Amino acid sequence: MGHMDHASFGWLTPTLSYAMACVGSALGLRCTVRALAATGRSRRNWLITAASALGTGIWTMHFIAMLGFGVSGSEIRYDVPLTVLSLLVAMLVVGIGVFAVGYGRRRPRALAAGGLTTGLGVASMHYLGMAALRLHGTVSYDPWLVGLSVLIAVVAATAALWAALTIRAPLVVAGACLVMGAAVSSMHYTGMLAVRVAVHPSVQALPGARATAFLFPLVVGLGSYLFLTSAFVALSPTARERAASESAESLREAAV
Repeated sequence: MGHMDHASFGWLTPTLSYAMACVGSALGLRCTVRALAATGRSRRNWLITAASALGTGIWTMHFIAMLGFGVSGSEIRYDVPLTVLSLLVAMLVVGIGVFAVGYGRRRPRALAAGGLTTGLGVASMHYLGMAALRLHGTVSYDPWLVGLSVLIAVVAATAALWAALTIRAPLVVAGACLVMGAAVSSMHYTGMLAVRVAVHPSVQALPGARATAFLFPLVVGLGSYLFLTSAFVALSPTARERAASESAESLREAAV
């Protein structure tokens, strides 16, 4: 059994991964709130942004944490197509869940369907990303801990979507994002606790890319996308602000 280190850089990777989970959650919730206040094409665009933010934030959180993952007796590499596929799956399945909430007519049913789909998307991303792992040995999982990690993902996603539908106070929303970030991080590390690695020492070269050569640039790029999108959302007027502006403009034109 190979010894696994989940934080080979100390608290750096867990802290950064939690921060990215919070940023992705905050941005996704904010965009979902904007979508629910919009109609037509605007609602669709906000929901797409919400899905990409949540999916990207969760994926970035996972692989920042994986930068600190190591196994004694074997180097680690990553299958590039599978890793990229895990990102696409995260955005696609999370998008299905977000759209279920955004266009659902019956709120409780839409929330349940959206939370389940989004949670399963998060879990699928995690375990597909783990399937991209390449090392000298075999990887197995504790089924009970796997089930617990999936349950955490579904509960966290449902709670986040509920917060987007019901909470409006800024401080409460900020607290919900911190809780959502903690839940996503808990899901990741619960899933990692389920991992069992049997190392088979070998001098044969491993296929795939090193984390520093592949994951690090991708994580930096996606992290930059999240922060730029956050700035865009923060500077975009809300539906109430647009209505107030249009009302003021109408009054000005009437006065003239």
